[in-house]
Amino acid sequence: MDRRTFIGALTGSLLTSPLTAEGQQGAKIPRLCYLALSPATQHTSYDAFLQGLRDLGYADGRNLVIDYLSADARFDRFPALAAECVRLKADIIVAVTTPGALAAKKTTTTIPIVSPATGDPVATGIVASLARPGGNVTGLSLMGPGLSGKRLALLKEAVPGISRAAVLANFADPIAAPQVNDMENAARGLGIHLRTYDVRTPEELPGAFAAAARDGAEGILATIESIFLGRRTRVVELAARHRLPAVYPYREFVDAGGLMAYGPNVPSVFQRAATYVDKILKGAKPGDLPVEQPTEFELAINLRTAKALGLTIPQSLLLRADQIIE
Repeated sequence: MDRRTFIGALTGSLLTSPLTAEGQQGAKIPRLCYLALSPATQHTSYDAFLQGLRDLGYADGRNLVIDYLSADARFDRFPALAAECVRLKADIIVAVTTPGALAAKKTTTTIPIVSPATGDPVATGIVASLARPGGNVTGLSLMGPGLSGKRLALLKEAVPGISRAAVLANFADPIAAPQVNDMENAARGLGIHLRTYDVRTPEELPGAFAAAARDGAEGILATIESIFLGRRTRVVELAARHRLPAVYPYREFVDAGGLMAYGPNVPSVFQRAATYVDKILKGAKPGDLPVEQPTEFELAINLRTAKALGLTIPQSLLLRADQIIE
């Protein structure tokens, strides 16, 4: 059974730590600190990461100790959690989200850091370059050039008459602004007026949807911040309640009942992150491991949701879809 340890940033105390980093014969077992935005139960990505480790021969408690630290959807908790990783004498840190990676990088320059889900790691200062990250951080990015604008174009294709759309973004995350700018550039060519709603806590989601509906939005998009992925069921429910066609960045939203999604396969990215951990534990320097960007994207469509919204999805979209829920 996977040992998942949750640490509150305000107290910085380790709630559960039944295993030590010493084996029965005194040999040191590597310690991995997994720094996440939300509890593991809200993300299939953590399970994918663990599967990647298992595929490489690692098992929590046998030849690797894993401490799972959740910020409980609060970016301001990351610095304290990163400090907790140092206190635990972690041999490697896996830091999810851009704020998590930045907090870990600021806290330690010696512990290797792998970030499996950054936005733009160069622009946000996580690494010096994709090819030669330098320093103690490497990993994978979930953003590709023009990807956010592509989602808006897909919304226009699904709802041809749309002229006003809402965007949910968390501007506490430095990767939000570039995505919104990308959408705004695309919106001018598509004849769509965008209005953006800054959502920094899950509690602000209902208000943002209500405001978008009052402002006349005819569709809605979400940026790639983890706050939306972690609360995808709630996001999808609110979109349905306000009858807003939506295009999301990850397939998991469509699995939860969302209309459409276009983006990288998140579980495969996190599973791939395990290979970085393996290489570093075997002696590779993170600064020498290039940051990977997504090269394959999937389009998912939920026809049941389309029917509930009274939409007929064009055949041109259906033919390009990688997943269709009927």
